[in-house]
Amino acid sequence: MRIGELAALAGVSTRTVRHYHHQGVLPEPPRRVNGYREYGLRDALRLARARRLTELGLSLDEVRDVLAGDSARELREILLELDADLARQEAAIRARRERLAVLLSEESPSPDGAVSPRMAEFLRCLEPVRDSPFAAADAELLALLDTAAEPEDRDRLLELMRPMITPEALARAEALYRRLAELDRADPADPRVGALAADFAAHLPCCCAGSGCRTCRAW
Repeated sequence: MRIGELAALAGVSTRTVRHYHHQGVLPEPPRRVNGYREYGLRDALRLARARRLTELGLSLDEVRDVLAGDSARELREILLELDADLARQEAAIRARRERLAVLLSEESPSPDGAVSPRMAEFLRCLEPVRDSPFAAADAELLALLDTAAEPEDRDRLLELMRPMITPEALARAEALYRRLAELDRADPADPRVGALAADFAAHLPCCCAGSGCRTCRAW
């Protein structure tokens, strides 16, 4: 059969067949005297199997390896890895939908609701100091970390920063951000800049001030 007939039989396009040839998923068949490819039933079966495997989520490299070895064990291992990956994606999607449900339940959703519940609670506690543009920028950075950090790193950071949301700590933070605004355009050599940096370092939990937590270092 010709390439168009093969493609129609397997339910793919001729472009897909040529791509599979290029990727080594489907070997090139012998050609007729006129130069046209000549496909047989074995090619159609291989193409149909390749299509089913890609629909399951296997990459073309994985499909090629499975079809080349024709190994049920290798396919099982790949399918188990794929199933585990899909389970992780399913859990992540479920968590996002739960977060979305919380937002939709609010009459006037807040942008802070798009973060994890623990981070949203932390950001709400920072409301008294968020009039400062510097504090607002820090809050945005925390929201970004909430999305980018691994859950265990994010939870560790929130635990370390919990002392920063006491009334006394918020009052200190408000004073620090006020001083920061006053020095916004100050010369870096101004002694007040160094003093403020030292006071900020003292205000932060010890890990966030410069030790081992990779999330804190990113912040």
